[in-house]
Amino acid sequence: MTAASLESLNLANSKLTVVGAGSVGTSIAYASLIRGSARQIALYDIDAKKVEAEVHDLSHGTQFTPTSVVTGGADISVAKDSSVIVITAGARQKPGQTRLELAGVNAGIMTKLVPDLLEQAPNAVLVLVTNPCDVLTVVAQKVSGLPVSRVLSTGTLLDTSRLRWAIAQRAGVSLSNVHAAMFGEHGDTEFPIWSSASIAQIPIRDWTDLDGNRVFSEEVLASIAHDTVHAAYSIIEGKGATNYAIGLAGARLVEAILGDQRKIWPLSSVLTDYRGVSGVALSVPSLVGPAGIQRVFEFPMDAHEIGMLNKSAAAIRSTLQAIGY
Repeated sequence: MTAASLESLNLANSKLTVVGAGSVGTSIAYASLIRGSARQIALYDIDAKKVEAEVHDLSHGTQFTPTSVVTGGADISVAKDSSVIVITAGARQKPGQTRLELAGVNAGIMTKLVPDLLEQAPNAVLVLVTNPCDVLTVVAQKVSGLPVSRVLSTGTLLDTSRLRWAIAQRAGVSLSNVHAAMFGEHGDTEFPIWSSASIAQIPIRDWTDLDGNRVFSEEVLASIAHDTVHAAYSIIEGKGATNYAIGLAGARLVEAILGDQRKIWPLSSVLTDYRGVSGVALSVPSLVGPAGIQRVFEFPMDAHEIGMLNKSAAAIRSTLQAIGY
């Protein structure tokens, strides 16, 4: 993306702050840098030595990127006047640990962190990546007092990418031909919307191979769903964290917000009477823009999928009650 492209996307004066200089935060900063997702990128972390090293490393590559301004440090003032703040700070998910088990400690971090960030950037859109992101989206919205539209998380955006990749691999087609999504919690109760999933407008259950055999039996669909839900656990077991794919997803979301690209993706925000669900954050089709979530859509679901949505809501609600929210 060229400097001229940045101007055309209304990014000329945009600023992204990434909170947390761990593997996820630095991956989001790096992906945003090389994609030109914002004019300015700031990185904040309480570990001064680590964050300063990361900022220098990123800055030294700006000769080769659309974005040329990278700042950061251990003083929260580096977030001043940000347009978007992506929060990745928090305790890391350990092998075998569910996202919801992280809730208590990370909710405490958000309670202190979010008001401090908004003192520096009162007009920013907050994007939660720290897990459990759905729970923390509710916490951040309550602590901040912001409209629900300005507090969101990446939710199942990455899970949807994982799902589509798996389908494309199985069908032997370009990923761009796959239309499918994961809804609900970014975690163990998330679920695919098979009732409307398709490949090049062909319902997924009708897709056949060259011999006319159905490729996606119910058993295959169940296997793909299971592998999608558990993808992060296997990656964490192998390398300690998931970072590259969420880095790309986060950067892409940032530029869609700042560039007002009118993208509709499964993103998590606090819902109000969404198929009867209120007061919890879950991923549903959401139109994003410079002010955050501009609209959520009541996507067609069959009875099983509605039941799964309610199961996700119950899981999030139970955790919120357990931690006092």
